Amino acid sequence: MTLSACSGGADDASKTAEQTPTADAGTAAPAATATVLDANTATAEQLAGVEGVTPELAAAIVAGKPYANASALNKKLLEKLKADEAAKVLVGVFVPVNLNTGSEADIKLIPGMTDKMVHEFLEYRPYADMGVFDREIGKYVDKIEGARFRNYVTL
Repeated sequence: MTLSACSGGADDASKTAEQTPTADAGTAAPAATATVLDANTATAEQLAGVEGVTPELAAAIVAGKPYANASALNKKLLEKLKADEAAKVLVGVFVPVNLNTGSEADIKLIPGMTDKMVHEFLEYRPYADMGVFDREIGKYVDKIEGARFRNYVTL
């Protein structure tokens, strides 16, 4: 996968670095290569291997399937966990957000998401394909962050 950013010299490079979102202090953002399980397809055994997911929570997640969206999964997590604990689980277990139809609330649940990036995700709708996503979001984040975001979205 490649991301293409507008290249306009040093000013653009520093602007991109300044706009690169960082995770909230309590929410670690995963590496781009980290596996993010889809809550709708993962087994209880797979879920139990995710940091912050006990066997009991894994069973509750499986019992709650199918999840219409990330907000529905988050609601299930909040039945068992505090908000900061649920946010940590969402790093490794998620319901992919459809870039063209996902709600703003679902986009905000993507780990490490900032208000600026929520705006950018919404601004470029509709996305014809993931290449458009890579190109447009690549204007604001580096390749690693763009690849990390791909773990949480779909078309």
